[in-house]
Formats: sequence, structure tokens, C-alpha cells
Amino acid sequence: MQPWNLLASDTVQGFIEEALTRKWDALQVSTALHKAGYSNEDRAAIMDYMALVPKFREKFCSGKSANNENARGMFLLCDKLALEQSTAQDIGRWKANLWPCEGAVHDLCCGMGGDSFYLPAGLKVTGVDLDENRLAMYSHNMQAFGKAAETLNKDVREVARENGAKMPASAGMTKTDYFTIDPARRAIEGENQRDLKNLTPTLEEVVEISRHYRGGMAKLPPGYPPAEIPDGTEILYLGGHSDCRECLVLFGELAKHPDTVCAVIVGKAGETLAEWTRRRDRSLETLDDDLQEKLDRNDSLEGKDRTYRTATSRSDLPLGEIGKYIAEPAPLLIRSHLFNAAALAHDPNAHLISEGIAYVASDKPLPAPGFSCYEVLAHTEIATGAVRSMLKEHDIGKITLKLRGVKLDPDAETKRLKPKGKNSAILFYTRFRGEKIAILTRRCPPPRA
Repeated sequence: MQPWNLLASDTVQGFIEEALTRKWDALQVSTALHKAGYSNEDRAAIMDYMALVPKFREKFCSGKSANNENARGMFLLCDKLALEQSTAQDIGRWKANLWPCEGAVHDLCCGMGGDSFYLPAGLKVTGVDLDENRLAMYSHNMQAFGKAAETLNKDVREVARENGAKMPASAGMTKTDYFTIDPARRAIEGENQRDLKNLTPTLEEVVEISRHYRGGMAKLPPGYPPAEIPDGTEILYLGGHSDCRECLVLFGELAKHPDTVCAVIVGKAGETLAEWTRRRDRSLETLDDDLQEKLDRNDSLEGKDRTYRTATSRSDLPLGEIGKYIAEPAPLLIRSHLFNAAALAHDPNAHLISEGIAYVASDKPLPAPGFSCYEVLAHTEIATGAVRSMLKEHDIGKITLKLRGVKLDPDAETKRLKPKGKNSAILFYTRFRGEKIAILTRRCPPPRA
């Protein structure tokens, strides 16, 4: 059992605040705790927790979106694993807009409470978890956010079945309307679940859970195979400009637009910065047999015969030449298979330069925030001499190397090229119709959509 009572005490939290304010190092902290009479075990627990305090304040209590002026001094209870898996404040605030203003919610697999912190005030919430430590964190943290919440130490599948069971009117029991669930993705701290479908509970169990509520949402890893997600749901890919943090599946009454896929870039305060939507097309979610066979045979193929694929879904963009501009779609657009429509909406001549690699060539710059766009200066084969000559011709002394479809150590390659010049540039190592190619570019300020 974790010493949550110790960590939540005014004495310890006051000590931690003083140590952080004075920027004590580990030796100073340990010495001060020893002088204060804490045991070795308590000192270790306090110091481990101290390392998490700046992280959870940044994740939940920073910036203009903080609850109040004292939010930066807030103490939440968590361990490293609970903090890693929890939904951050920007995504949490955005998702709050998906809920009705009244009703009751089960936060299944509630953890430290990230999915409950920003729920509308009119919702009655109950945290459900098998881990008593997590429930202790949840209760403390909900109080820290000024929210009342109950807890249940039970299997979430059992709770859902009981919620969906027919109750006699005389029982005096009320059913919970909605659920939110974040299936466990990591067995130990710092380690991602490699088999994305091996969640606890599984998606199949989550679908069964959903049948016992009016509506709900499930937070899945962003790379979860979309073909496994059932029809009738709404699929949302959420993240920032440079990441895709979760695949959110909406069930029942919360699925306002069933059988659609949406990608949303969320701002720091939980606002929508950009959004793209399409009807769901299951033909885009699985590889055809011919492409799958090529991928399976890659180990026995060489050079141009290999199939290089870095996009997570097939593209309906045509193949073409290296254009005036090359653009990187935002990770959200790649995950949601929306970069095709987003590119064509701005440039009907947009195309790929190699199958399965999500670099989009165009005649004019593609708009932010959906794309990071670069003007093409030159290109050549990937050979040290040829690339050096290209860099010298454009007086390039500093490069940023981007790789897709080519495997090498970027730092070692930069040292090998030994660029000398006054200018900076972005160098792409990728494929053009399957062959290795180096494309020299400079970042351009693209027009906004």
C-alpha cells in the first residue's frame, strides 16, 4: 500500500513546496528529510513523489486553463504510471464539451482521475477501479479540483452488468446514464503496450459495457486498428499540432455523428484549433491482399522491389513528380486518413511521390495547422558525395534531417555530410517511386486554411 496519507499531509506537502521553491537538489532534500526524522522508506516515497509534482502541475494545472490562481500549487496524488496514462487538461477540457449538462457517469478504470477533472458540474460521477491505491488517488484529486465523487472498488465489467440489469421499482436504485473508460495500456511504468489490441478490458468487452449505458466514450491508443471499432460509433482523433494522443470512440447518445471520423487539433486551453471530418469508409481501414503480401515479403526483396510504407492507412492521392513544395501532414490527419481530402481541398494537383509514404507534393504551399510545408530547393540521390555537392551549392551549413522510408542514424549522417555554409535547411531522406532520394528544402510560411 502506497503511503498516500503521508504524501497528502500538510506537513509533507509544505515541505515539498518549500523544496521546490528553493530548488533543492536530491542531496539537500534527503538531508532535510533525515533531519526531520523520516524513515528511509518514507524518504524514498516522498522523493519519488516530488519528482512527479512539476509534471502533474504542468499536465493538469498550468497556463490560463488552470482552475484558479492557486492551481499551480495544487497537490494531486499519483504514481508515475497513473500520471503517464492520464488524460491531460487540454484534451480533458475539450472532451468536456461532449457531455450533457446533467446525469450520472461511471468513470471506469478511473486511475488518478484525469477523465473526471473537467466533467460538467451537473454530472454526478463515480470512479470505478479494482486498484484501491488508484481510488485513493481519485478521491483526493477530485477533492483538490473541488468536485464531489463517489468510488467503487469493483470490476468495471461487473459494475456495467449491474447497471444494465432490470431493477424492480421497489429496489429504489437508479441507473447511471453514461460511462467513460480508459483501458489499461501499460503493464509497468514507462512501457507502452506493444500489442495495441491487448487492452484491459479489451475493446470487445468495452463494446459489451457500452450496451448497459445510454452513451459513453472509450479512450484508445491513437494507433489502434480502426477496422476493430464497431459500426454505429463516432471516431475522434485528438491531439496537438505535432502529435496524435488518443483515438476516442463515442457510443450511444454521445455519438452525435455516428459512422464518421473526425480529427481535431486542440489548443492549450481545450479549444478547437482545426477540425476535419469524413464519413467512415471501411475500405480505407484494411490493406488489400496484394499490398499486404508485398509487405510480408519485404525481407526477401531489395531496393526498388521493396514496398515502403510509413502511413498508417492507404492514400487515395495519386503518385506524381517532386513538386515545388513538399508537406508533412499533421499526425492527426495521417491517423484519421484525412490528409488526402485536406490536401486536395487546397490543391487539386496534390499527390504523393512514393506509395505508402505520407509526404505530399504540391504546386502551392498547403495550409497550417494541417500541414508543415517546405519549399523544394533541389534533390539528388542519397549518396554522400551527391548530397554534399547539393549542400555546398546552396551554401548550407546547418541541416535538420527528416526520415521516412529510409533507415539510418540522423546524427551520424549529419556528421558524415559535414555541411559547411551560412544557410540552414531541412533535408528529407525518403523515397521517390520507391528509390532513395534526398530532398533539400526550406521551411515556408504556408497560408492558413
